[in-house]
Amino acid sequence: MRFLISDYDFPDVDLETAQLRAAGHEVKVARCRTEDELVREAAGCDGILTQYVPIGRKLFDARPEVRIVSRFGAGFDTVDTEEAARHGVWVANSPDYGVGEVATHALGMALALVRHIPFYDRDVRAGRWHYLSAGELRRPAGLTLGILGLGRIGKRMAALAQPAFGRIVACDPYIADGDFPAYVERVALDRLWREADLVSLHVPLTAETRGIAGPQAFAAMKPGSFLVNTARGAVVELDALLAALDSGRLEAAALDVLPNEPPVADHAVLRHPRVLLTPHAAFYSREGERELRRKAAQNLVDWAQKGRPTYVVVEGQRSPFPSTPRDI
Repeated sequence: MRFLISDYDFPDVDLETAQLRAAGHEVKVARCRTEDELVREAAGCDGILTQYVPIGRKLFDARPEVRIVSRFGAGFDTVDTEEAARHGVWVANSPDYGVGEVATHALGMALALVRHIPFYDRDVRAGRWHYLSAGELRRPAGLTLGILGLGRIGKRMAALAQPAFGRIVACDPYIADGDFPAYVERVALDRLWREADLVSLHVPLTAETRGIAGPQAFAAMKPGSFLVNTARGAVVELDALLAALDSGRLEAAALDVLPNEPPVADHAVLRHPRVLLTPHAAFYSREGERELRRKAAQNLVDWAQKGRPTYVVVEGQRSPFPSTPRDI
């Protein structure tokens, strides 16, 4: 088999290359930024290991030899899954890496906002030394944490946050009641926005969740609420968020992800005094990054050996075994 590593922002892809070659496969490495570049580089490749380059109909039409796409990461919004399914192409991801890292990062951001830590730091560096410089603080034990999306990361966030917050509510229509921990109260989406003092987002980016944190949601939130996003940038309407911060509806926000990454140098979000930013780093630890990379590459190895990747997003029809009836 011949596999293409289409793009990456790791220091290298030595781990993936060695893993695929050890399984007997040929590896090609590229730095694609557009689907046109990907179409060119994917010639003769059976599968693609990808990070950010968009993948859709243009590739699938032009390169019928591509039978599987595996993405570095839990999200798969860079791949047009409907077109993949229509073309019989397998899509795989790495949904269970770095769960602890993201949940810990989200909790760290949440507590930093509640305790005004980044704002105190800014004030001290500017010569203001007073415990009231960043405004009044509220006791975390008196606050309600709202979690939107109670999957692996949302559950871990709830477990880590339980000792700090007085109440935890969550909304996830795709999780059964029995999968809600006893200390997490299930609520509908409208109640989540109304009742939480801090909302932490842990949803994938889909048509349903795109812009879910927007003007209506912010209008429903309590004055002085907080928002944390370690999910996907586009689940938050950024202009609406900044307006909610300016109006005082929200007290502060912490964002690890943005709709466009990195943001343009003069974007208002970079200048806003009540926004805490990190560079899409919530997933990262040395161990977490290696786990992600191994699992994404293993999807290709497993598909080539067994006809099925480890973590299936789209059930494909194209087999690694050309003589089988699954080939289309």
